[in-house]
Amino acid sequence: MELPRTLSVRHLAEMLKVTPVDIIKQLMRQGLMANINQTIDYDVAAVVAAALGVEARPQAQAARKASVISEIKKQQHSEDSNLKPRPPVVTIMGHVDHGKTRVLDAIRKTNIMEGEAGGITQHIGAYQAEVNGQKITFLDTPGHEAFTAMRARGAQVTDITVLVVAADDGVMPQTLEAIAHAKAAGVPIIVAMNKMDKQGANPDVVKKQLADAGLVVEEWGGDTIAVPTSAKSGHGIETLLESILLVAEMENLRADPAISAKGVVIEARMDKTRGPLATVLVHDGTMRTGDLVVVGATSGKIKAMFNDTGKQIRKAGPATPAAILGLRSVPQVGDSIIVALNERQARELEEAHVREAAQTAKPVSLSNVFDQMSAGQIKELPIVLKVDVQGSLEPIKTSLERLSTPVLKVAIVHSASGNVTENDVNLAVASKGIVIAFGTGVESNAQRLADGEGIDIRQYRVIYELIDDVERSLNGLREPEFTESIDGHAQVKEVFSGAKKAQIAGLYVLDGRIRRDNQVRVTRAGKVLAETTILSLRRFKDGVREVAAGYECGIGLKDFNDFNVADVLEFYHKEKVNG
Repeated sequence: MELPRTLSVRHLAEMLKVTPVDIIKQLMRQGLMANINQTIDYDVAAVVAAALGVEARPQAQAARKASVISEIKKQQHSEDSNLKPRPPVVTIMGHVDHGKTRVLDAIRKTNIMEGEAGGITQHIGAYQAEVNGQKITFLDTPGHEAFTAMRARGAQVTDITVLVVAADDGVMPQTLEAIAHAKAAGVPIIVAMNKMDKQGANPDVVKKQLADAGLVVEEWGGDTIAVPTSAKSGHGIETLLESILLVAEMENLRADPAISAKGVVIEARMDKTRGPLATVLVHDGTMRTGDLVVVGATSGKIKAMFNDTGKQIRKAGPATPAAILGLRSVPQVGDSIIVALNERQARELEEAHVREAAQTAKPVSLSNVFDQMSAGQIKELPIVLKVDVQGSLEPIKTSLERLSTPVLKVAIVHSASGNVTENDVNLAVASKGIVIAFGTGVESNAQRLADGEGIDIRQYRVIYELIDDVERSLNGLREPEFTESIDGHAQVKEVFSGAKKAQIAGLYVLDGRIRRDNQVRVTRAGKVLAETTILSLRRFKDGVREVAAGYECGIGLKDFNDFNVADVLEFYHKEKVNG
């Protein structure tokens, strides 16, 4: 069997006619951790194929790649004279309970396009409203999690962000997080000061808090539009929509409806009766029923299309959402969609998609930042900074920003106190940056995501070590690098007194496997209390070398005697990865 120079785990599984899980198991036996969308090279793929009884050989270089891409570009070429204004695509963000969903509902109830007043009959992840004869497309996925998860996959979908801030509550942690995500994407922000009809609403306080967060409203001499609204009564909703159209006009959003369509997947699922169903947002051109499309690593001919009200349509123009049927398999959210001329071109485009994904730059890390800078691949080092307490934030942030050089800027794309979350990792993926955690932990799902996406998470407890590491990396001065591998977690169930006033913790191993030679991180309510080593590890009265998940044991730690019931212990080891 011929294998290309690079391909994804999913693609290799399809070629070998096995499940992706079979491929991942073989990779694990080689000491490689990979997810279904991760790209591997030919040498690794050949070993996996051999282990599964298939002889592999290198695929001839795809000489047609350039010509295929050239053909597609010709299909999608637009003359400036053909460009026409298109609807803006808007995402709603903000803190929980500030009214994101209610603002969307208020827009939906009062501004559904004329003739569609029967209401939404089919959820497809987006819908269109009409204001003064102009359309606006809303992504029906409030929250920066979905927004950033799509950016992390390379899909820049949103044109404008509406930031909902409750006038009686003000700027909150998730508000700041949403601002960071929108700024990292370079997307204009409009503020909807919601709940203006509630007692305690104070727009001046909100405006000051926004200014402190870097968003200065127009009344205060800035360029951020802030609209007082009440999703409950509908007050200000029309003004908000008009403001969106004003910003869209300033952004000069244009597209050519006459060319072959290209767009992105915003939702995808397997429908029990109709098969793979994908909601796509057309960026440019017009998509039609019967088009042969390539969507990421899958393809198919569009059998039917539906709009946001469930009505069957025959075409979808720029910035129009549509649910499509006819794909061979369910694509990934964030996958690009493109119209192919024929089956041969569709196959070549699928293969080109895998190769293009493999050619993207490696994720930046402290170990390769100097090399990527020297090669001209990056001009800044984006950092997501998480700290233990708010008081640590400004000194560390200021110290890191001062490390910027004329050729490489240190950019803090988001900073906050608390554990590293999955959303922090997604922001690092989308920004092509790293995560630095000072005195705080990493949530297990965030660590898994970081491992799968190749995101560098660095944990520190001493400020000068943190700053020194970053500075040395920017200057290409490398010390031996160590990678941290999490072996397991355990929870304290009981606390006992040991010899010489030492404490012994009775543990239940939650996951993985803990070993006598592990290092240990003690956390309480998400805060790191200590990092130390194991003095004793016992089951009943016997000393043991390791304990697996689902078993209980007793443990004593070096220089730590402050166990509480419900504390979580994280067990890890470090491995040298370069010299």
